[in-house]
Amino acid sequence: MAGRSQKKLDAAALSGFCAEIALMLGSGMALYDGVEALHESAGSGPEAGVYARLSENIARTGSLGAALNADDCWPKYLAHMAEVGERTGRLEEVMEGLSGYYEREARVREAIASAAAYPMVLGAMLSVIVLVLIVKVLPVFRQVLGSMGVGMTESGLALMRLGTGAGWAVLALVVLLLLAAVALAILLRTRLRERVLASLRRCFPPVRRLSARLSSSRAASVLAMTLSGGFRPDEAMELAASVLTDPSARRAVEAARARMDEGTAFADALSDAGLFDTVHGRMIRMGIAAGREDQVMARVARACEEQVEDGIDGLVSIIEPTLVAMMCVVIGAVLLSVMLPMAGMLTSLM
Repeated sequence: MAGRSQKKLDAAALSGFCAEIALMLGSGMALYDGVEALHESAGSGPEAGVYARLSENIARTGSLGAALNADDCWPKYLAHMAEVGERTGRLEEVMEGLSGYYEREARVREAIASAAAYPMVLGAMLSVIVLVLIVKVLPVFRQVLGSMGVGMTESGLALMRLGTGAGWAVLALVVLLLLAAVALAILLRTRLRERVLASLRRCFPPVRRLSARLSSSRAASVLAMTLSGGFRPDEAMELAASVLTDPSARRAVEAARARMDEGTAFADALSDAGLFDTVHGRMIRMGIAAGREDQVMARVARACEEQVEDGIDGLVSIIEPTLVAMMCVVIGAVLLSVMLPMAGMLTSLM
């Protein structure tokens, strides 16, 4: 099928699509007519072909969920939720919930991309500065010292070689880190994405903590959406497990789901799953006891999302001064390796 080789839509586009479908359904517009309107509004843009295939699939199947499932550019989770919404007659509410879910996903991914780009730019600047010092500035100083007609002492030569060697070493280190970051960004866009993320979670505790908070936010968001859509708690837990990419978080939700099958209350199983903090666990218990499961899960999702954003800001706040300090130390070492021998020679001439 033509859609099989197409690139998946990003979270921002999915959020907009779900919001538009919910708006059309709320206004009483037929689903096929609404998708046709989306196709016409897309014009010749990159989404025109996607909407054209979706319109053809809806005309062929008569179902939004089946049409989404027939094209790999749409997430399987979105297609499954659309099918459930159609079966329960709550497609509009499901699409509204999905719009908010993908909007939060887009916001988190944008924050991660911004946090990753800043250290890379700073590292590239450090590489350029060190390279200019070594290749352009140091040779000029050597020429000045040679034109003075005074021989360089052994200690001066050793100090200059030390500064040059330190500059090359730091330059090589920064370049390797930049290449590793670029390779990582490329791998995250391939089929090896989950393996790469699993390796990062194992090797770097900050990434592991951020991944856990992100999984908590996703699980709470899905539970809020499904519970507000009329799903039973066991069905909501099953759907939450299907969207989690972190294996440990997915196992925790599946274990909680199994405990519910054994007779454990929804609040107890969810609170004891280990996905949420103690404070959030108490909120969940109180919300479920008050019959407001969807509202409390939405609040927990927002709180976990804020924790993710704070964690990303914390990582950036650590990386930025580290790179700046490294830049200052290297530049100072390179300059001192030249200025100290020159100062010594000038003193001997006076």
